[in-house]
Amino acid sequence: MQVDSGESSNRNRDVTINIRAHQQQRDLIDLAAQALGKNRSDFMMETACREAESVLLDRRLFMLDDEKFQQFMELLDAPPSASVNLRTLLNTKAPWE
Repeated sequence: MQVDSGESSNRNRDVTINIRAHQQQRDLIDLAAQALGKNRSDFMMETACREAESVLLDRRLFMLDDEKFQQFMELLDAPPSASVNLRTLLNTKAPWE
C-alpha cells in the first residue's frame, strides 16, 4: 500500500483524525511545522505517514504456511536469471575500491 505523504491538499481529504495532546507537544509540533513552512496538519500527516511506512517496511518477521514457505525457499535457492544489468553490476568495481 503506497500512501502519498508528500505535498497534500485539504480538498482530497475525506476523513478526520482527532488526537489529544499536551500543550507542550502541540507547541513543539507547531515549531517544527513552521520551520519547514508547513501547517500543523500537513506536517503531522506527512510525518505520521513517513513513520508508518518505515514501520511496515522494517518488518522482519513474516509467517508463511508450509506451501508458501516451500515456494519461498525454492525462489531463494534458484539461480538468478541471466541479466545484462546484473552482470554489469557484478563486474563493476565498487566506488570505494
